[in-house]
Amino acid sequence: MPTRKERIEGGLVGLLVGDALGVPYEFSSPSELPTADRIEFEPPPDFRRAHSGTPCGTWSDDSAQALCLLDSLLSCGRFDATDFAGRLLRWQDDGYMAVDNRVFDIGITTARALSSLRLGVPPLQAGPTGESANGNGSLMRVLPLALWHQGPDAGLIVDAQSQSRVTHGHLRSQLCCALYCLWARRVLHEHPTPWDDAVSTLRNFYAEIPPILEELDHFIRPDAPPETPGSGYVVDCLRSSRVATAAGPYEAAVKAAILMGRDTDTTACVTGGIAGLRDGIDAIPTRWRTALRGESSYRPLLEALLPLMMNEE
Repeated sequence: MPTRKERIEGGLVGLLVGDALGVPYEFSSPSELPTADRIEFEPPPDFRRAHSGTPCGTWSDDSAQALCLLDSLLSCGRFDATDFAGRLLRWQDDGYMAVDNRVFDIGITTARALSSLRLGVPPLQAGPTGESANGNGSLMRVLPLALWHQGPDAGLIVDAQSQSRVTHGHLRSQLCCALYCLWARRVLHEHPTPWDDAVSTLRNFYAEIPPILEELDHFIRPDAPPETPGSGYVVDCLRSSRVATAAGPYEAAVKAAILMGRDTDTTACVTGGIAGLRDGIDAIPTRWRTALRGESSYRPLLEALLPLMMNEE
């Protein structure tokens, strides 16, 4: 079994690798994708890849924003919405935490939120709150919060929802982020039924607030299959990642995520974080860890995170 250190490292690197692996296959339908054995950082020659000007092994906005969140948490010692929002703006303007400082992808809802931030809207009010603004842009980046957080579940839930509100303010997106963080925490702690316990914990936390329970039970429906596997809808992304994670060890899990098509980088990113936590860093193929670009950005953050989490143990 992997050690705690190996799980934490596997979670962060697993997120980055999953994202980078999915980048070339983004926007493809399942029928257009190569077979699982041909899915690599470098797609087959006959495959028309997305983001053709982006070198293989490069992560997208998903991982860049996740590293923005981790750097903010490590720097502030708590979730600070203003600091985090400032780092997101630096990412958009200067390529902060992007490989080669190059931003090549941004979601519509996130772009709207960042425009609001520039107009002086407070960070926790910047994320659009309409039902149509439920893309997976806050879910894709939230894992570092679960890796870093040392407080009780209640605090993790509140912080997960708060980080979502900076770009995705609808309750549905907030709850998906909270559920994912609870799931990740239980995977890290080797709970025998991590998903079920995460759902139960979130339901109990909001037991006396019927409108929130209704959102959880009637819209998120945690145990339902994805309606459109691999889509950019936050609920589909969370459900798809649960299905993909169950497909097997790390490599099988992220490939299962990509084979769903559509938003391949984000589905594999969200899946890769959980699978890496579960299986540990050594389960991530060496060929992918070696070819992953941007080590100078993530390695110092990982080295700062690990002592904090080992002290907690």
